Amino acid sequence: MTDEELKTLVASLAVAQQQTDKQLKELSKQIGGLGNKYGSFTEGLALPSMTKILTEKFGMTTINPSDRVRDKDGNTHEIDVLAYNNGEINTAIIVEVKSHLRDDAIAQLLKQLRDFPVLFPELANKKCYGIITAVDANEAMRRKVLAEGLYFAEIHDEQFTLRVPDDFEPRCFNQTL
Repeated sequence: MTDEELKTLVASLAVAQQQTDKQLKELSKQIGGLGNKYGSFTEGLALPSMTKILTEKFGMTTINPSDRVRDKDGNTHEIDVLAYNNGEINTAIIVEVKSHLRDDAIAQLLKQLRDFPVLFPELANKKCYGIITAVDANEAMRRKVLAEGLYFAEIHDEQFTLRVPDDFEPRCFNQTL
């Protein structure tokens, strides 16, 4: 192979690599979009059941799906469902909806609950609780959720239902009350 042929081959390979990189970037973007759509689908699937649970079991009068809020540093937080009651109950509940429950979802909800008075200063006087809702969660993850004092809900017969033991003690995350 001559030097000219080698240079032509290298240039051709560089162009092919650029095209491959571009295609991989686009494919990655499309896969990410599918993941977001599946997450939105799961949230939409959970909302009717969670609305019923939040109103009937917890007495919530306001239920906001897909609430976005900025913290004092300008970081955006997406809350899957925020429910609260301004009356005698004086409680707020943050619901995190997941198709597949992992540790990072628990950590995310715990952070939102700890930051609740800062994220929602207008609701800072409320008792605050959390619910993890999942389509798929193994027993170890369920136990971990409950050990953190979070309610756990999962899908059963196309409806989400709370799955907590009779002696479950939920954790109130508003330390000022």
